[in-house]
Amino acid sequence: MSRICHIEIDDANLPPPTPEIEQERKVAIFDLLEDNSFDPAGREGYEMPPGPYRLHLCIRERRLVFDISDEQDNEIGAFHLSLSPFKQVVKDYWQICESYYDAVKKLPPHQIEAIDMARRGIHNEGARVLQERLEGKAEVDTDTARRLFTLICVLHYGS
Repeated sequence: MSRICHIEIDDANLPPPTPEIEQERKVAIFDLLEDNSFDPAGREGYEMPPGPYRLHLCIRERRLVFDISDEQDNEIGAFHLSLSPFKQVVKDYWQICESYYDAVKKLPPHQIEAIDMARRGIHNEGARVLQERLEGKAEVDTDTARRLFTLICVLHYGS
């Protein structure tokens, strides 16, 4: 039961998302809730209760905040990550996404595929950075890290 059963993204202080960003967000949340692995670590003698977990993601004071609750929405823990390690990969991701969105409108399929492969590569790099940053805080599989990275990008876009 080490999984996320509900996810909430606090984007209240961000500019309205573009249709493309909103679509990225919806797909990431849907895919994440369909299949994920999320196992938060306890701290100094405190063992986390078993999941499933509710996750609230936000940016506070230039830090990415993971607020974790149990299935009944009782707070059980939180951790903060610096956004600095994500800055370049998020920037690269949005640049390649813009190229992809433009390509879909006017380029032939083989060129779109090449851009999409580059986009997936950057996405994988972002997931790897997230897994490294989560070390000692939570264990996530690669697919979960990829989907969470997408949501981090959505939050980071407007910050």
